Amino acid sequence: MSRIGKQPVVIPKGVQISIDKQKVSAKGAKGELKLELHPFTTIEENDGRLLIKPVKETAEHWMMTGTMRALVNNMMIGVSVGFEKKLQLVGVGYRAQAQGAKLNLSLGFSHPIEFAVPTGIAIETPSQTEILIKGNDKQLVGEVAAKIRAYRPPEPYKGKGVRYADERVIIKETKKK
Repeated sequence: MSRIGKQPVVIPKGVQISIDKQKVSAKGAKGELKLELHPFTTIEENDGRLLIKPVKETAEHWMMTGTMRALVNNMMIGVSVGFEKKLQLVGVGYRAQAQGAKLNLSLGFSHPIEFAVPTGIAIETPSQTEILIKGNDKQLVGEVAAKIRAYRPPEPYKGKGVRYADERVIIKETKKK
């Protein structure tokens, strides 16, 4: 039994919902998102809330109910408020610069890295060592942040690299004779 799946999803003000059998679409101030629900679940709307229910009372159906409820809730947050990830560049000469639909990264390699920003994502660089990734799709924002971090993940001896703003890198002690 999924405890999360039992909770209703509250529809925020300014968000319009349309339900067509297994397809849910949400439209708000930050854009529009669509989701196709798993066949194990059903959805219904009443009193400004969405209720996601399992088709049968089995463990697999309840698991999918919790997953679909979380995805629908992320849709509501995404179209009303949006999602944001912050990355920091730590290292001498590590720089980032946003230019339109590209992000230019200088991460200590012999060549600069050009990252093509996907549609639906906005990237800002408030300073040369900070990257702000914004969008309405939580999964896409996290995926873009992970791809940028993967170019130069933080190394454990000096802590140099690309890291999340809230990430704590544990520094190892160097080898001794």
